[in-house]
Amino acid sequence: MTILVFRSDTDEFTLWKSELERLIPQLEVRHYRTDPNPAEADIVLAWKAPHGAYAAYTGARLIHSLGAGIDHLLADPQLPAQAAICRLVDPLLTLRMIEYVTLHVLRHHRRHSQLVQQQQNQIWEQIAAPAARDRTVGVMGLGALGGAVATALHSLGFHVHGWSRSAKSFQGIDTFHGSAGLKSFLQQTEILVCLLPLTEATRDIVNQNLLSQLPRGACFINAARGHHVVDDDLLAALDNGQIAEATLDVFRAEPLPTDHPYWRHPHVTVTPHIASLTDPLSAAAVVADNIHRLLHGRPLVNQVDRTAGY
Repeated sequence: MTILVFRSDTDEFTLWKSELERLIPQLEVRHYRTDPNPAEADIVLAWKAPHGAYAAYTGARLIHSLGAGIDHLLADPQLPAQAAICRLVDPLLTLRMIEYVTLHVLRHHRRHSQLVQQQQNQIWEQIAAPAARDRTVGVMGLGALGGAVATALHSLGFHVHGWSRSAKSFQGIDTFHGSAGLKSFLQQTEILVCLLPLTEATRDIVNQNLLSQLPRGACFINAARGHHVVDDDLLAALDNGQIAEATLDVFRAEPLPTDHPYWRHPHVTVTPHIASLTDPLSAAAVVADNIHRLLHGRPLVNQVDRTAGY
């Protein structure tokens, strides 16, 4: 059995190769740049290869994303139709997303940016924040990452709302779903967190109409995909005070162009797509489990519905 890894970083490929071959000795792990016969590959480990790159893998039975997102795969019209697609759900990946979102929810909740400005201007003025129980945080997307984030924020005492395409239930969290539930979800959300999958239904979802339904002065955190946000609409909402602050980890173009207004906006925090990075030593065990399942004819975990887009 052969398996191809779509990674350009040589050191990272070496980690994936050594760990996967340790966990499953019968594997032969090759890098796509040096593989002479891609049609032999049974399994492809993929991350943001250019469109058309997968077309040669005519024998692939499984294409496994090396990150939580799979939109980069489904956007490729030449993706082999016979291959199952799985996304990566790794406990460490989830923990890192919880850390990132919690950090920035707390920053906005405790008005940290104002405190930084006060220090720069040598102003000693106490800024009170409401108790967490009196602050409503809304999480859009209640999948593996969103559900874990919502649960973690609830454990800190926040009043947490969740919104998803279909009905979901989490203890202690008020959940809304579908277009009918979106308005009620937004009207009560003071800090909005986007962790949606990117599909045709969610592309451009954070637009002027959505932002206008939040309470004035709400904050926004995007750790999902840049194409969820209509940039001009968010910038306008920041400029007119509808949105007080935004923390953005993902963008339509990455790296974020140096002339983009987000870099210089006084109410925007930019981070370079680091909310939740894959660790090969942790993630290899998750991928290896799915490979074992494939080899023994057992159901795959976190398999993607191509029609639904997640």
